[in-house]
Amino acid sequence: MSLQKAIAKASPAKRRPAKVSPRIGLALAGGGPLGAIYEIGALCALEEAIDGLTFTDCDSYIGVSAGGFIAAGLANGLGPRELCAAFIENSAPAPDSVDPAELLQPAWQEYFDRLQLLPSLLAKASWATLVQGRSVLGAFERLGAALPTGLLSGDALAAQLQLQFSQPGRSNDFRQLNKRLVLVATDLDSGEATPFGLPGWDHVPISQAVQASAALPGLFPPVAIEGRHYVDGALKKTLHASVLLKEGLDLLICLNPLVPYESDPANSTRAKRARIPHLVDGGFPLVMSQTFRSLIHSRLELGIKRYEHTHPNTDIALFEPDHRDAEMFMANTFSYSQRHHLAEHAYQTTRAALRARADTLGPQLARHGLSLNQEVLADLDSRLLGELEIGAQARTAGALKRLRRALDRIESRLRKV
Repeated sequence: MSLQKAIAKASPAKRRPAKVSPRIGLALAGGGPLGAIYEIGALCALEEAIDGLTFTDCDSYIGVSAGGFIAAGLANGLGPRELCAAFIENSAPAPDSVDPAELLQPAWQEYFDRLQLLPSLLAKASWATLVQGRSVLGAFERLGAALPTGLLSGDALAAQLQLQFSQPGRSNDFRQLNKRLVLVATDLDSGEATPFGLPGWDHVPISQAVQASAALPGLFPPVAIEGRHYVDGALKKTLHASVLLKEGLDLLICLNPLVPYESDPANSTRAKRARIPHLVDGGFPLVMSQTFRSLIHSRLELGIKRYEHTHPNTDIALFEPDHRDAEMFMANTFSYSQRHHLAEHAYQTTRAALRARADTLGPQLARHGLSLNQEVLADLDSRLLGELEIGAQARTAGALKRLRRALDRIESRLRKV
């Protein structure tokens, strides 16, 4: 079933009880672990600073890739602060607390399955070269089938989410939620977007849909579901927000974590202050990062303009990092190690953006019974994690590191005895 047919088949009125206005939707783009970290920090800032806005009470949600992980949690009643405790601080009670390191497990089964193909592929390549007279390069191209399709396994993430969503008051079944949740993946064999959660696709477990939507090719193997294979939903579009706009929303809030960095070498004053005056100086990693971000962001810009034209009765509020924010650009997209710092950074920069956009955002929110809390925004001492907590965590980590070094020295000396 195509995405368009699934949207047309959806019947919001039959899916959930009627809600009073305004109807608010939330669209979350991807961006790997960095994207999830940014979105958690930004969502905490938005919910605290906008009176009348509760992200667990939105009418509908759509998530792509890492955004699907966050959207699924919100739709199951886990608020931004609870997600922060589970994913950033690891202070939530079991089974909600997520140790990011546990999710970065090698795809051992994929390695094993591909390795088993190697003898047969070698034999066929040798036959093609020695007997059929084909070129060595052409014959041995077949060996590419023995390479793993992904380095890391997404099974741990799916298992963790299945456990979380099986707790009382939650559900791993799209059909049991009292709100719309859509998680978009890409069908690898057709290249079409698949909207898990819409009719025809709502029988797939939420945890498995999150895994499929976040299966970035090359990093995670494609996820097999009912004989088809699925990869990251961002391959088709950045947000896929049209799925929610079809439902006649009053306000759509969009979060996009990845933006291209804006450097201005011509401006000598600013270039001296910039951490990255020339991206080319960073070599291949920065050039490719800028290329990737520019591609996905250009699609987002075109999508937002199209949404505004096709759905003029829906207000659309987009939140993303500042294009001059070197902190977010330089962060490793797949690194969890700095999650405390980056989440705090996202929280603070989102609060700053709300203050800067107050004149235009205030009237937009007011049309839907929402308002900016100026007192909250004026509190410059507000923190997501708290300086004392961050300091305590840093001191604990430092102490453990020193302890490990001391134990290593003791062990080394004992071996020499």
